[in-house]
Amino acid sequence: MPQDERTIVSPASRAEDSNAEARARDERYNPREVEEKWFARWQDDPALYAAEPHSTKPKYYVLEMLPYPSGALHMGHVRNYAIGDALARYMWMNGYNVLHPMGWDSFGLPAENAAISAQVPPREWTVRNIANMKAQMKRLGFGYDWSREVTTCLPDYYRWNQWFFLKFYERGLAYRKKSKVNWCPKCATVLANEQVVGGCCWRHEDTLVEQRELEQWFLRITNYADELLRDLDRLPGWPEKVRTMQRNWIGRSEGTLVDFRLDTPTGDKITVFTTRVDTIFGATSVQLAPQHPITEKLAAADPELRKKVDQLIGEQAKAKETGDIAAIEKHGVNTGHFAVNPYNGEKVPVWVANYILMDYGTGAIMSVPAHDERDYEFAKKYGIEIRQVIVPSVARAPSPARDISDKNVRPTQSEGLPFTTLDGKLINSGEFTGLSCQEAIKKMSAFAEQHGFGKATVTFRLKDWGISRQRYWGTPIPMVYCDKDGVVPVPEKDLPIILPENVEITLTGGSPLQRVPEFMNTTCPKCGGPARRETDTMDTFVDSSWYFYRYTDAHNDRAPFDSKIAGYWFGDRGIDQYIGGVEHAILHLIYSRFWTKFMRDIGLIKNDEPIERLFTQGMVIKGGAKMSKSLGNVVSPDEMIARFGADAARMYSLFAAPPDRDLDWQETGIEGIQRFLGRVYRFVTKNAQPEDPDWRKPVPKELSAEARAVQRKLHQTIKRVTDDFQGRWHFNTCIAATMEFVNELYATADNVARTRSSAIPVPLLADVQRKLLLLLAPFAPYLANELWEVLGEQSNLLKAPWPKYDPELAKEEEIEIPVQVNGKLRGKIVVAPGTSEEEIKQKALADEKVQSYVRGKEIVKVIFTGKLVSIVVR
Repeated sequence: MPQDERTIVSPASRAEDSNAEARARDERYNPREVEEKWFARWQDDPALYAAEPHSTKPKYYVLEMLPYPSGALHMGHVRNYAIGDALARYMWMNGYNVLHPMGWDSFGLPAENAAISAQVPPREWTVRNIANMKAQMKRLGFGYDWSREVTTCLPDYYRWNQWFFLKFYERGLAYRKKSKVNWCPKCATVLANEQVVGGCCWRHEDTLVEQRELEQWFLRITNYADELLRDLDRLPGWPEKVRTMQRNWIGRSEGTLVDFRLDTPTGDKITVFTTRVDTIFGATSVQLAPQHPITEKLAAADPELRKKVDQLIGEQAKAKETGDIAAIEKHGVNTGHFAVNPYNGEKVPVWVANYILMDYGTGAIMSVPAHDERDYEFAKKYGIEIRQVIVPSVARAPSPARDISDKNVRPTQSEGLPFTTLDGKLINSGEFTGLSCQEAIKKMSAFAEQHGFGKATVTFRLKDWGISRQRYWGTPIPMVYCDKDGVVPVPEKDLPIILPENVEITLTGGSPLQRVPEFMNTTCPKCGGPARRETDTMDTFVDSSWYFYRYTDAHNDRAPFDSKIAGYWFGDRGIDQYIGGVEHAILHLIYSRFWTKFMRDIGLIKNDEPIERLFTQGMVIKGGAKMSKSLGNVVSPDEMIARFGADAARMYSLFAAPPDRDLDWQETGIEGIQRFLGRVYRFVTKNAQPEDPDWRKPVPKELSAEARAVQRKLHQTIKRVTDDFQGRWHFNTCIAATMEFVNELYATADNVARTRSSAIPVPLLADVQRKLLLLLAPFAPYLANELWEVLGEQSNLLKAPWPKYDPELAKEEEIEIPVQVNGKLRGKIVVAPGTSEEEIKQKALADEKVQSYVRGKEIVKVIFTGKLVSIVVR
């Protein structure tokens, strides 16, 4: 047999003569042995995944959201990082200068909780967790440039949080004001929203959380509200779902502010915001948020009302906790007071309702049940009058016309309510009766402004960002309080303000920093007299709003980062690919966009947006719930590595479901991936022939049918995997395509051995195995590197060129088309690519099997769908 006609799997005798190394290998794949070998090699090469500082290659910045160092990774984390790592490796192999860093979002409340429960100082607990999780990431083979590691709880990072705060303050974008906070009377401290459970303290389940006013620091994100909303249209690389969530959170509304007056001696003003001032003659109550200042004032004088309002606050808090305030069962309480509608002088009852939010609009609404779904539901429940003041444009106004200015007239409820569209005209609305809704909104807004009780306005649901936290484990706010000079910023030269260690944490009595005299007591930078430091620390979202810029220049001690270096990596559009959970669609991603625009305005950067493309991966589900430490349903990657290997663990997380969908964890699935990797290992170790003189020769153009089929499948597989990386990111189909190709290799080997048919030439056998490993490298780097070495390759697989497919070689030589007769499969035909539709139909009709079902019958029609031929007979 000629040398280029060897069998795809060499007979044992030939293997003994030609490949002693393959003979000596254990056929059974041992992932621990292979992975420990390559793990040690990679640890000895710290520059392996380092971005090149001065490169002519195109750049690519790929980033997964940095984790909170809670103690240990679970397979939910692994999925997120495996997606980013696969992409980074693909881009390296495509010749890009890749930046792929990792760091730690390491300030936060869990460290303080651990300090109490485990009696471990927050810093010690955090640093220990970081070391553990970093070791896990390394063992999983993730290709991070650890020289750029960022840890947000260290002074070399948080000093720049403080520097940014001073820049905000200089420009009037950081300010103090009184704001309501969650307060537990037993803890005597502020609670984060997540610590309010069912309206009660998480530590004292029988203690209702109160709302108290405290002086808080805010950042004026609302100054950027219009730009944040407008620029969402410049982010086509973001999921539409995320952009919609941000639009709704920013919540721009054009409407009218209207002042109702309370019927008390003080005549307190209740300002409502409405987008439908045209319906105000149909207002039959005014409704307040439970936390509204007038609610507080009325409740303070009425113990029974106070009790009911507290109940509404608890219901609202519970609904917020579940994350769906819109679905709350609507409850309210009548205060017994009335407010005067300024348009007609009518007194309407004042209610407090649990579905009215203090942080939306003004915290007060006019309730128009006939023309609003929520108001209608509430009015039906509590028997509040429903008064129609809008009718469809095509309908005639009731006759005779009745005007609400006649106090004796009370229009009755009409059919088809609530009527909520703007395609209507006004009835029962005084001088505005007969106007279209749009015309009425303009004229009635102008009327309010002319008479001094309102005006047209634009409001945003987005509120200024309250960054104060009465906590220890966070960035100290760089401000001091002087009896002589008031609030004074700390000079930049004195940064960082170091967070003291060995602080007693009790979660009671406010910030622990208040009990540290050496921190609290300082000197006023302005007058030199005694002063006290701010003891609030910053919201941890500050840390994550700009960390990805710090990665570009992580060790800069003169600035947050060098603008030129950051400019190279961010360009005009931001991070090339950002990956993380959709739960961060609102706060983290809005805050980071705000921070980027501020940095642009102070000249640090030129880009308007931080992220060009965003990918939100699905969750990992186990036992019907999201994999979570708090639920006790986590699967440890350490256990999976010990049993199946790191490659199998990360590859299964990409294979079990498309990355954007939830993955239902099944251990049998990872076992299947391990078996597949074993098959790849056995095939390559049996067929590697690097010492053969033909091993590195070009693939011959003339091939047997068997060899041509293998080559065709190879190029089809390269195309499928490449298309998925460049398009939809369905890595599950990438891996499935590779599995199909390996199955075809084994099937070909069996056929060659069984029939002694023409074998696969050595150059093609070499080409097939090299490209198979290149395709596997982003998903299973340990095994791919091991087998790359088995093939005699000396180059670094990480930077080996990604395989290119040849469209001509990928083209099918024959296509099999099923043929149905009256909906049932009756035969198959084989045609060449490009065969005309008419020829395909004729060949289907001429097929011997098909003929037996159509002979002697009337052929009604023959349809070719592109995939099958359907024949209808009778």
